[in-house]
Amino acid sequence: MSQLTTIVQGFVSLLARLMIAAIFLASAIGNKIPQFKATAEYMATEGVPSPKLALFGAIGLLLLGGLSVVSGAWTRFGAMFLIVFLAAATYYFHDFWKFADPVQRQLQTIQFMKNMAIGGGLLALVAFGGGPWSVDGWIRNRQAEVEAGSTPARSRMAPKQSGTA
Repeated sequence: MSQLTTIVQGFVSLLARLMIAAIFLASAIGNKIPQFKATAEYMATEGVPSPKLALFGAIGLLLLGGLSVVSGAWTRFGAMFLIVFLAAATYYFHDFWKFADPVQRQLQTIQFMKNMAIGGGLLALVAFGGGPWSVDGWIRNRQAEVEAGSTPARSRMAPKQSGTA
């Protein structure tokens, strides 16, 4: 792969990871953690079982998944964590099929479809990983160097002299 292609793919994949993780991290840090009690009460009204426990789990999935996706470390696992959160949130909070009012049904359908699109982006991360500008990409490059028998530039210095000076 040419160096320019790697740079472009690295930048685009980093930007994509930042964009997709932003909604999840903002949700945890800006809403669910500071408004824990109110969020748990709302979850109870929507029929979420054990809402406080579910909220702890949701915050964990959001933070671990979001930070994983941003850094590109264990990207596929982080994206799967976010998919689990997204599936549950979509089912409980954007259940458009339960609304008789056409305006509410349409609003919830839009939210449902938005979450489906975000889920598609997360599935792409599961399929293709974090890209060249990620911790996963760095590890993959290092493994390729080792398997090819090359050593990194820093360790190519002259070997230490044996014996006494």
